[in-house]
Amino acid sequence: QVQLVESGGGLVQAGGSLRLSCVASGRSFSSYTMGWFRQAPGKEREFVAAISWNSGTRYYADSVKGRFTISRDNAKNTALLQMNSLKPEDTADYYCAAARPPPNVSRTRPYEYDYWGQGTQVTVSS
Repeated sequence: QVQLVESGGGLVQAGGSLRLSCVASGRSFSSYTMGWFRQAPGKEREFVAAISWNSGTRYYADSVKGRFTISRDNAKNTALLQMNSLKPEDTADYYCAAARPPPNVSRTRPYEYDYWGQGTQVTVSS
């Protein structure tokens, strides 16, 4: 069993930056594909970014490409999401997720992930 805890959310003005962290408990973190999703009020949960177990491959939603960067530190059981040039439409609850092997960084659907954090709220004001 893996537990995921996100932090780093908050209120920021448009054009600003935030860095989200996701710390995992349990073993085998380094074997998981890690992803970030977000869910705005009244909308479905949507894919943001994913990273392979060895950071060799990263995959982004078109809406965040060039602005967000996903990374991980397997020694610290941590996944990060650096968010720059934030826009009001980025406002949502952000969730990290972990997917057991086999490795597949192109997992973009929530059902493809096995473990979820509780989420951290990001609000971008205009």
